[in-house]
Amino acid sequence: MGMKPLDDEMEIAHEINVVPFIDVVLVLLIIFMVAAPLATVNVPVDLPNAASTPQEPPKDPIYLTLQDDLTLLLGEEVISNEDLVATLETRTEGDHHQRIYIRADKGLPYGDVMELLTRLQKGGFAQVALVGMERSQ
Repeated sequence: MGMKPLDDEMEIAHEINVVPFIDVVLVLLIIFMVAAPLATVNVPVDLPNAASTPQEPPKDPIYLTLQDDLTLLLGEEVISNEDLVATLETRTEGDHHQRIYIRADKGLPYGDVMELLTRLQKGGFAQVALVGMERSQ
């Protein structure tokens, strides 16, 4: 009837039960799998025109026109693609911060307009504005 020795007592388990942790992780995984497609919205929508007032161009704007047959005009003067940067240099008197207004035909492929913008950027003219038709509201 003596006391039991300490060795016979039940040892305390020092293991972590991972089953609840796995359950929580799986629930979170399901939640993110359902929520991820909802976060990207690919709904076609016809956006309205902006009701902002158009900015007034400067008193002597530089209009660069790209017609549907890829003819390039500076103002009303026809110029070649090779002479574009040199002609702009003389027209702007070397001022690369002067804004160039581009008027491109809406039937042109996107690549042709991008090629023109790339040529302007390589020539040092980064201030570019695209001109569009103003719509009545």
